Amino acid sequence: MLFPTQLSFETPEGLKFQSLTFPSPEKIQFDYSDQPVDLFSGNILVKADLVVSESVSEGHYVVKGVLAYQACSAEICLPPQELLLCIPVSIVAAGTPTSRLNQDIFPARAEADALAESRAPAELGAGLFLTLLGFFLGGLALNLTPCIYPLIPITVSYFGGRSGRFGGQALFHAVLYMLGLAFTNSMLGLWAALSGRIVGSALQHPVVLVFMAGLFVFLGLSSFGLWEFRVPASMTRAVSKSYGGYFGTLFMGLTLGIVAAPCLGPFILGLLTYVGQKGDPFFGFLCFFILSLGLGLPLAVLALFSGAVDRLPMSGDWMLWVRKLMGWVLLGMAAYMISLLGHWPHARAVLFSGVIVAAAIHLGWLDKTGAKIRLFSYAKKGFSILLIIGACFYFWTAYQEQERLSWIPYNEKSLTMAAGNQTPVIVDFCAEWCGPCRVMDREVFSDPKVMELSRHFVLLRMDLTRTHPDQERILEKHDVKGVPTVIFLNREGVERKPLRIESMISKTEFLERMKALLEPSKGTGG
Repeated sequence: MLFPTQLSFETPEGLKFQSLTFPSPEKIQFDYSDQPVDLFSGNILVKADLVVSESVSEGHYVVKGVLAYQACSAEICLPPQELLLCIPVSIVAAGTPTSRLNQDIFPARAEADALAESRAPAELGAGLFLTLLGFFLGGLALNLTPCIYPLIPITVSYFGGRSGRFGGQALFHAVLYMLGLAFTNSMLGLWAALSGRIVGSALQHPVVLVFMAGLFVFLGLSSFGLWEFRVPASMTRAVSKSYGGYFGTLFMGLTLGIVAAPCLGPFILGLLTYVGQKGDPFFGFLCFFILSLGLGLPLAVLALFSGAVDRLPMSGDWMLWVRKLMGWVLLGMAAYMISLLGHWPHARAVLFSGVIVAAAIHLGWLDKTGAKIRLFSYAKKGFSILLIIGACFYFWTAYQEQERLSWIPYNEKSLTMAAGNQTPVIVDFCAEWCGPCRVMDREVFSDPKVMELSRHFVLLRMDLTRTHPDQERILEKHDVKGVPTVIFLNREGVERKPLRIESMISKTEFLERMKALLEPSKGTGG
């Protein structure tokens, strides 16, 4: 995952930056990325409005800022860095003669804005359409969650009791009902997009990952009946309270999400994280709006044809079983959060496969829901068998992918021992946010010939995803400017500099360097 560009300010009291906007990035396709990467290059103009409160005294002020960014090319990624900014600001009395500064910047900014507007229609292509279609279908799928079922009698009681008052406007009322729900959830998406860069950065912290995993476990176990979330009766009555006219219908839609929140909360949280990382307010609003249309469409249809409730399947064992299935989905999300805490060989495959198999055994055989209904019992067991087959297939494919070089975490002691034993060393500097590193890990370091030849080396790796003690000293010692960087040390512990790798290469080229290192070196510098 590449590190997003972020700009934040620490302003004196009474001064505030708002409407901070970046220009539209270029979309560049790199070999190590499946999707085009948003990239800033050259000189870019970032626009913001500085709001000065009337209470601010005249004088000179300094606004401090931090620009966080990561530099990447088609071959190499540098570690994320921060650039400190100091912007002098002078506050003078109204009417004081002033001179305009940097006038050459503003025409360039206007030209950039015009160019961005001309690009906007092209960006609304098939990719965005498919993304929004996925959100709409996801909203429809959320209607299968247990907390949606109690909304059916509320919807029917409201629209069924007022169908005579709606007259020929029943369709308009149903649309208002759905739009009210969509607007409420869209505000969540807008908030996530405006503050999401902070959310995205926070999710990389281990404490936050553990908290999120614990939250998902807590919510998941509630689906098994260990405890139950209940919306306060007063809140439910407020939602179903009689309000007249168009406002009453709109109010019903606006407050509908409160009743569904206990079940939908974890899924909404995941979507908040996604749109927050995008950092686009319009995109965040649009995603939640489309999702909510999918969520509200069946209820809107039910509102329009309130008599159709008689044809719905009765709430019984099948709904209880679906509730437990959703509980296992939440436990799977918790397992995913835990898997982000570290990188252990085969651990992720074992963890995910174990969760799937445990879910299959519980849902198919241990759970007695619907045991007296023969057809439903067979369906449960058939579904569980498919889950077990899927878990086995996933574990096998994941295990095959993870058969790669066994790296030892970088340490000075291993270097000293390797030199003492006359064993050549390969040191790999990498990071999760480095696209070329991931490609080499998948395509080069998993090659059977590379793995076979690696038995003659000591393999050390320094993961720069998170800061390590003495990191700067180690990078300076080995003259590492960015990642991927792979250095080759001969049997005396001296680097063979001609063999150094500072970009993505093929497995054939890597094998050639490994073989060259095993040959007697010519001189200490290689």
